[in-house]
Amino acid sequence: MKKDIELIVNGHLYEVVVKPTESLLDVIRDKLGLSGAKKGCNVGECGSCTVIMDGMPVRSCLILATRADGKNIITIEGLAERGKLHPLQEAFVREGALQCGFCTPGFILSAKVLLDENPNPSEEEIKRAIEGNLCRCTGYTGIIKAIRAAAESSGKGQEEIKR
Repeated sequence: MKKDIELIVNGHLYEVVVKPTESLLDVIRDKLGLSGAKKGCNVGECGSCTVIMDGMPVRSCLILATRADGKNIITIEGLAERGKLHPLQEAFVREGALQCGFCTPGFILSAKVLLDENPNPSEEEIKRAIEGNLCRCTGYTGIIKAIRAAAESSGKGQEEIKR
């Protein structure tokens, strides 16, 4: 039996019909056409499907779409505004913290939640915030460096990172 749900994704309201077993990841990718969240392991281990749901990073492959009804969701596509990259996205590019890019959205969204809660995290806090995300290409040095750089370079204040 299908169900009508409403999702607020990147500030836009979507009304979609879903199957009871359909994941949030599949709805985001297949029904909304947003391909930033990746289908990696599909069991919540790699973090490539990470989105922010009501302010928390979640593995969208593990969330039934029906459980996201009425929730506010941010995907990587929702961070850039008017063609300008979010400071975290800029830092990942500047610091060479990406290679194939498959894992990058999950790292950036996990880091965004961290910096929203703690604008000046220690290296240990950064590592803890991203520990559920796996990278097979770059390792983690550049990723940690990019998150630290985004936190430090906010000359415009942390409001820029929080948007």
